[in-house]
Amino acid sequence: MSKTRVSILGGTGYTAIELIKILLRHSDVEIVAVTSREERRRVSEVHPSLSGLFELCFENLSAVELSARSDCVFSCLPHVASACVVPELLSCGLRVIDLSADYRLDSAEKFSHWYGEPHPDADRLGNVVYGLPELFRAKIIGAELVANPGCYPTSAILPLTPLVKSNVIEPQDIIIDSKSGVSGRGRTAKLGSLYCECNESISAYSVGVHRHTPEIEQIITTGSGKETSVIFTPHLTPMDRGILTTTYSIPIAKGLNRTTILSLLRTFYSNEPFVKIVDHLPATKDVTGTNYVHITAEIVGNRVITISVLDNIIKGASGAAIQNFNIMFGYKETTALT
Repeated sequence: MSKTRVSILGGTGYTAIELIKILLRHSDVEIVAVTSREERRRVSEVHPSLSGLFELCFENLSAVELSARSDCVFSCLPHVASACVVPELLSCGLRVIDLSADYRLDSAEKFSHWYGEPHPDADRLGNVVYGLPELFRAKIIGAELVANPGCYPTSAILPLTPLVKSNVIEPQDIIIDSKSGVSGRGRTAKLGSLYCECNESISAYSVGVHRHTPEIEQIITTGSGKETSVIFTPHLTPMDRGILTTTYSIPIAKGLNRTTILSLLRTFYSNEPFVKIVDHLPATKDVTGTNYVHITAEIVGNRVITISVLDNIIKGASGAAIQNFNIMFGYKETTALT
């Protein structure tokens, strides 16, 4: 059986190197190209951990050139830049997994409001499959284009959607408190990501205006069938990777206890290979370097509290992309991810 040929667009960042590492473990995949608009060195010179393992050079290839070599493209390009090239990739017959935010939202108006720029491929919005297999697996199977989820949204959507859908909690005014490692800001140098700025410190940012807010609300609404609103506050923490998200909701159902909520979550995710409902309070180190999400719940006073942890670069980005790829191309979903 021939291997599926894949290319990676925008290969200099953290998501790209993680994609390469995972794909090198995938026996049914051949990485045929890694692109960059500026780099022409070997990929392993930019990502030294790949030395002796992966010796392709960066290239700058057109959609036509990519289609001659590839069956699938992973786009790790920045927001807006990805949507400038995806239409041509699709017209050349390629299947695309987009790791930017360009196709996650369902309207051009919503995108321009939260991202501050007009969308380059506005007519496609609202018709792109959101790549969270735990909720939308059936649609991912036949998709030509999949919008890979954001890392923060994944950590909030997975614990909250079953509870909203089952009428356990109010879908309005859900409070979400998330803490992320510095890699969530990407590899490009920024003042707030410098060692002396973020080490030995924790800080909130984008309070009330973070771009992942509409994504969280939209997907919980879609997955639960109930209009949802959230207050989302992210925090930068002095660690390389990982996300811990705590949510606070008002219960609807009477007589709830922790056992009932955990049982509901376990039933909802009983067939999901990467979602683990745990009895203890999970920590980010429990899932570092894996595609797993660990979730637990508590009831404190008149609030239902959920706590979830994931690796922001793997389940929050590249691992989820491979999970989507496996579903799209008919491979076992856990291939190269366990």
